Amino acid sequence: MTLIPKPFVFARHAQSAFNAALRIGGFTDSPLSEAGIQQAQQAAPILNAIEWSAVITSTLQRTQQTASYAVPNQVIHPYEQLKERNWGDLEGCPIEQQLAYEITPPNGESWQDFETRVLSALNEILSEHSWPLIIAHSGVYRVLNNVINGTPYCPRIGNVTPISFIPSQDENSWNIAPFKGKFL
Repeated sequence: MTLIPKPFVFARHAQSAFNAALRIGGFTDSPLSEAGIQQAQQAAPILNAIEWSAVITSTLQRTQQTASYAVPNQVIHPYEQLKERNWGDLEGCPIEQQLAYEITPPNGESWQDFETRVLSALNEILSEHSWPLIIAHSGVYRVLNNVINGTPYCPRIGNVTPISFIPSQDENSWNIAPFKGKFL
């Protein structure tokens, strides 16, 4: 499955309580930490520089809280399919216990199922909105990296670090760069 070639900005949610405790969050609905609230508020000047066609989050509160602090005057549209990967029995465990992406965690979601779910949601969003801001999870960013670069392995995206994804003229190619408050 490929990604519809339309521009968007992606940001990972601000620091959650599970992030702060170095725990696997996945499907667990962990709220933002105090540092996370500050991160989201600090991102507001950049993310509020544009009136987005839509502000999209997952249904987990850490993404919705990030959006409420970072783009407080815009309506949030939560998508169930953008939730982080279900890490099954590993939810809440120390981050060091996280498995390679190709390995399905006990009672969890396979990488293939996760990628299919996320790409389906992203394509639905991109077919309906011209310049969306998508606030989701590091796993969603890894799906994007896998589709665009052929591997889910990449540096972890920082909390509330907006990245612009602009389709290039080359087929199936993207210009990916830090978002500075406007599309270039």
